[in-house]
Amino acid sequence: MLKIESVKVSYGAIQAVKGVSLEVREGEVVTIIGANGAGKSSLLKSIAGLERVASGRITVGDRDCTQLPPHMRLGLGIALSPEGRGVFPDQTVRENLLLGAYSRKQSADETEASMEREFIRFPRLRERQHQFSGTLSGGEQQMLAISRALMSKPRMLLLDEPSLGLAPLVIRDIFGAIRSLREEGLTILLVEQMAKQALGVADRAYVLEVGNITLEGTGRDLLNDPKVKAAYLGAH
Repeated sequence: MLKIESVKVSYGAIQAVKGVSLEVREGEVVTIIGANGAGKSSLLKSIAGLERVASGRITVGDRDCTQLPPHMRLGLGIALSPEGRGVFPDQTVRENLLLGAYSRKQSADETEASMEREFIRFPRLRERQHQFSGTLSGGEQQMLAISRALMSKPRMLLLDEPSLGLAPLVIRDIFGAIRSLREEGLTILLVEQMAKQALGVADRAYVLEVGNITLEGTGRDLLNDPKVKAAYLGAH
């Protein structure tokens, strides 16, 4: 579904992503782990079209989308739930979800059905649907960010640090939702610092260090890799 070939992303003289190549097949959950500053978010933003690619190629299906603007990539079925959640704080939960469905050419009934699915996925959002999003807890905002992305009915969901700053019980709920989405057949590319949880849910995974892919394999293989254990799982 997604193929990235020798992609580089730069900020002035600083090269955040240094020629990364990877692929995501339909129906997979693929995880990218790495330390702060490794280039994970820059890579995800380049896929969504929010960061310009200095060189390399990004292909979705058989479509080269390297130069496409973000709204056209959304039209190809690529939706991003960004790091830091990025909800619209002065809009209600319900309004945020409606904005997520804006790109869809569908009836009001279809939009309501999509919203109902998200309320079932995250019941807290139903309780808060008329509340301004800026007043939600961090966990509730993360649920909203994921559901807003899902309202576009994507073929592929990009998840950027969904556990960041959240309490353990909320993280459990978020990863439960990721597992449920995988069972539904949604393709997911997950960037996550909580390596154990991320690798546990992944079909395949990559390790990104200082802008370069240094390891790749199945989620299980990387969970058992001594280097990964030492660097990311707190085992020595």
